[in-house]
Amino acid sequence: DDLWALNDVSFDIEEGSTFGLIGHNGSGKSTLLKLVGGILQPTSGEIVTKGRIAALLELGAGMQQDLTGRENIYLNGAILGLSRKELTKKFDEIVAFSELDKFIDTQVRFYSSGMYVRLGFAIAVNVDPDILLVDEVLAVGDELFQRKCIERVKQFQREGRTIVVVTHSVDQIRMIAGGAAVLDHGKLAFVGEPVDAIREFREK
Repeated sequence: DDLWALNDVSFDIEEGSTFGLIGHNGSGKSTLLKLVGGILQPTSGEIVTKGRIAALLELGAGMQQDLTGRENIYLNGAILGLSRKELTKKFDEIVAFSELDKFIDTQVRFYSSGMYVRLGFAIAVNVDPDILLVDEVLAVGDELFQRKCIERVKQFQREGRTIVVVTHSVDQIRMIAGGAAVLDHGKLAFVGEPVDAIREFREK
């Protein structure tokens, strides 16, 4: 049988806004984020984006296990379109944000899940993206780092960047998003104000 992860889903995200994607497990949120990020291609229809995209998807996505944290910064930065020179300039800032200076020359296979998130988030937010895609990772890591991530998201909002967040935390959506979509078994159930989206999600 064919399983459609997403079917007949269509909406616009305003440039410079923060948009939340919510829905129960298996609703298609992460698939949609991967489509927006260009990691997956849609079977039909099209996705139009404008500007550089940095995606922070599931834990450890894009990290090469046998490479060190330092090498992964250069690899991931290159994938996101930065030159070696640009990355060398930003390197200290990335390491400082991740708080992994003691482990930066350790292979990432020895990193904990929290360390993965720290490094991934630090790279994503320091490559100056026009669009930041974030999948659940704001819920991982200790409380202090979460607060630091939220603070950086708010800075991006002030700078007018576009942010798309997938999360199960409706409080996070209420706190940072200006709009939200609810997905239900691959279908679009609702698009609109976060408060209304949360109500719709809770009724599913």
